[in-house]
Amino acid sequence: MKPSRLLLGWVAALLVIGIVLGTLQALELAIPASLISINWGLLLALLALAVLDALRLQRMPPVRVSRQMPGSLSLGRWAEVPLTIEHDFNAPLNIDLFDHVPDGLSFDNLPLALELQPGQFSQISYRLRPLNRGHFTFEHCEINLPSPLGLWTGKRSLPVSDQTRVYPDFARLYGGELLAVDNWLSQLGVRQRQRRGQGLEFHQLREFREGDSLRQIDWKATARQRTPIAREYQDERDQQIIFMLDCGRRMRSQDGELAHFDHALNACLLLSYVALRQGDAVGLCTFAGDPRYVAPVKGRRQLNVLLNAVYDLQSTQRPADYQAAVNQLLARQKRRALVVLVTNLRDEDDEQLLGAVKRLSAQHRVLVASLREDTLDALRNTPVQTLPEALAYCGAVSYLNERGELHERLSAHGVAVVDVRPGYLGAQLVTHYLGWKKSGNL
Repeated sequence: MKPSRLLLGWVAALLVIGIVLGTLQALELAIPASLISINWGLLLALLALAVLDALRLQRMPPVRVSRQMPGSLSLGRWAEVPLTIEHDFNAPLNIDLFDHVPDGLSFDNLPLALELQPGQFSQISYRLRPLNRGHFTFEHCEINLPSPLGLWTGKRSLPVSDQTRVYPDFARLYGGELLAVDNWLSQLGVRQRQRRGQGLEFHQLREFREGDSLRQIDWKATARQRTPIAREYQDERDQQIIFMLDCGRRMRSQDGELAHFDHALNACLLLSYVALRQGDAVGLCTFAGDPRYVAPVKGRRQLNVLLNAVYDLQSTQRPADYQAAVNQLLARQKRRALVVLVTNLRDEDDEQLLGAVKRLSAQHRVLVASLREDTLDALRNTPVQTLPEALAYCGAVSYLNERGELHERLSAHGVAVVDVRPGYLGAQLVTHYLGWKKSGNL
């Protein structure tokens, strides 16, 4: 409880009057004695009213607040949080309400000012925007109540518990179901290569058509039906994709609002969505951080499994140990799969990474996705006019050249490498996946 501006104004006014009267007395100027008595009387009356008002404030009925917190939020997207306020006041009352938002969430329109009407409940809302993924707990709200005479304001902390989860921004992917898959992928910048030859998985028998290859003819069925019968194939659907996600310190680089780790997570979920729609199984394992493993499974339910497994996953300060990560994956994944290693390669990774990837590629198809900082491209394309700019340019070019040499060494050993800026990672992964799937090279 603290004094209001009204109480402080009255106290200040009476103190000023008292100081003036005291000064006049000290100067031995004639003033009516009743003025001093009136001033003291006003001070005592104000004190009595303040005490009475404070007691009435303490006895005011409680305010009940409920929060309709969404069960899940999307990273970086604004969401409305409605609040319902109930009370038992017999007169209109203006209050201020502040919701204690956990760290990692930004807010707008707080504190809230509203007028409570007798016999009615009030509804109001504020906006919330998650800055980090994970699990967040709301514990209490705070309201400021004015006293009946307006001399005090009382702060009350109300226990209003709620929980919510912040997931990667995956809502835009669900919107893709409303469009044709090809159109949706093209809007994301995905290019589908033309199919070479036929798929690998038998689909059905049908009559031979113009343009079919002679290799498609099923001679036994042709003999039985006494008409040419051809085999029809489709893209193989029973394949597996495993993401190896680096959670180490290099993925903490920040480009815009999202770190490289968040970009990588979104790209993995995007490719998972596409692959599951294609009938393939998708799994995930992490290294250089909180070790998590999701076995590859087919079906759209697997997408929710992946989301719940990684929504609170965070990058760490640990270095990436590629050898240990490959050992763990080889021990768990026996069947051949497409392994997508998402990391940020540096020149010092040469020997360790090359040995690990060679062992992995002996059993699986490997795609290394190496994230490149946007700052490097900006420095390389900036005109050089001063010595500091020249030094920055040379440093960026030298670093990119060494990084490119590492990528070339990996490619020389038959390992596919994608060197891409974080914002374009998702489209590049889907492009490679669809290209390999159409050509039967998975």
